[in-house]
Amino acid sequence: MPARLVTRLAAVALRLPPTRSGPVRVTRDLPVRARDGVVLRTDHYAPKVRDAPTVLIRTPYGRGGPLRLLGRLLAARGRHAVIQSCRGTGGSGGTFAPLVHERDDGLDTLDWLRRQPWWSGQLGMFGVSYQGFAQWALAADAGEELRAMVAVVTASATRDSTYAGESFALDTVLTWAELLHAQTVPWLARQRELKRGQPRLAAALEHLPLMDADRVATGVTIPFFQEWLRHHTPQAGYWRSRVFADRVPLVRAPVVMVTGWHDIFLPAQLDDHATLRAAGAEPRLVIGPWTHGSPGLFVAALREGLSWLDEHLLATPPAGRPSRAAAPVRLYVGGPGGGWRDLPDWPPPAVETAWHLHAGGELAVRQPVPSAPDEFRYDPADPTPSLGGPLLVAKRAGPVDNRHVEARPDVLTYTSAPLTGPVEVIGPVRAEIHVRSELPHLDVYVRLCDVDPRGRSWNVCDGLVRVTPERFPASGALRIPVSLWPTAYRFAAGHRLRVQVAGGAHPRWARNPGTGEPLGTAVTLRAGWRQILHDPAHPSAVLLPIIHSGR
Repeated sequence: MPARLVTRLAAVALRLPPTRSGPVRVTRDLPVRARDGVVLRTDHYAPKVRDAPTVLIRTPYGRGGPLRLLGRLLAARGRHAVIQSCRGTGGSGGTFAPLVHERDDGLDTLDWLRRQPWWSGQLGMFGVSYQGFAQWALAADAGEELRAMVAVVTASATRDSTYAGESFALDTVLTWAELLHAQTVPWLARQRELKRGQPRLAAALEHLPLMDADRVATGVTIPFFQEWLRHHTPQAGYWRSRVFADRVPLVRAPVVMVTGWHDIFLPAQLDDHATLRAAGAEPRLVIGPWTHGSPGLFVAALREGLSWLDEHLLATPPAGRPSRAAAPVRLYVGGPGGGWRDLPDWPPPAVETAWHLHAGGELAVRQPVPSAPDEFRYDPADPTPSLGGPLLVAKRAGPVDNRHVEARPDVLTYTSAPLTGPVEVIGPVRAEIHVRSELPHLDVYVRLCDVDPRGRSWNVCDGLVRVTPERFPASGALRIPVSLWPTAYRFAAGHRLRVQVAGGAHPRWARNPGTGEPLGTAVTLRAGWRQILHDPAHPSAVLLPIIHSGR
């Protein structure tokens, strides 16, 4: 099928306004030379339009597949689309080192763009996941020429997402490392591995020590995986040159952010949104019922992104499309009776309400009463598994029925009475769990679920904190604050709220060995008992931002 027809059909399927920009001229594998001589391979999709603006996409995932379609869609809408492979990927020279070269290589690419005869002085950027990190690395230094950014499931800083709660996002990091390596193996061999269910990756996620897990998954040592295992403490200087959060307030270009409630980078992306708002910017934020790689996210990113570029890169919006009058925040409220909402800002005004843990597995807003603690034993040799939630692989992510994991003896559950009316929760969610442990090294995992009338327990949001004597030096009972993923969710009448408390969620987070051994080399596994306290002196609770309560 001719490429021009494919582009037109895709535009119709995405319900994009019609364009009449004429044919698209494609030039592939252009050599863009970086300051150190490395050649960055680049594709150029040129429209038949004078003084057209340029949209830059820098990616480590190759320039084919969906990016070819995006390049043609951009050019068909009157823009030069420049799609470049990051160094060490997709035919570009050098070695890929995550986050190390993106600022300098981005600036060198911008210098190259300025020397092109078709350069108009107007730049936009579009990026999903790592492509978005590459945007943030360049954005503050791109000057007045940068007119618009489209940041999809991404953030300016990856350190906190990698070590959420000061644990280690094992599933995300190792799966990503394996995905990047897979781009270097023959296509047929890769298809065989996928058809078999990726047994090497599954074995690697279970393997100890973690420093060998990359070789189990791929057969080779992956330098950045080894570095991320070594440089995991909050004080590690390694990350200072690899995060760009302090540069976000300097970005003046209009930004649209698209993400999902079950995305791995959601908290970090909302931090970027808050930073831009505090700096006086007016970004647009769209949060849907998506995971990191879900098809719905891809469609929403194209619609929102192309619309944003239409408005901010073209002096006149395309025919048939008025100027944007949409609300600054558009989000999807999950649960029965939810749906899309427009808001003036994030987060909306809410009443933070404590739902307390009580004896007998009860969850209620009433104050705690004297009660004996609940106990469970966490054994890292049989770690509590993770189900769904924010994962890199879309088919394993998102809401799932949690009854299987809730039946385990190492998971405590606290459940409310059936609601007499809907309860709507929108905003940041946190918990305060009072715990006593026979081991000084432990994890505290908290998950909020919606239990429907059939008894199915659907995960809404969750979070984990790694406890060490250095971070929590007190003896006896410890008060552990746990930040859960933000959410927008409507618990319907007749449903029940449920809170899980456990000692881990593996392999989403690396298991805690209970010994304090270094992350990468730990092999000794020590089980131990935990007590969860919920008396008046130790009021364990999950704190929900309530918009509407009909309980």
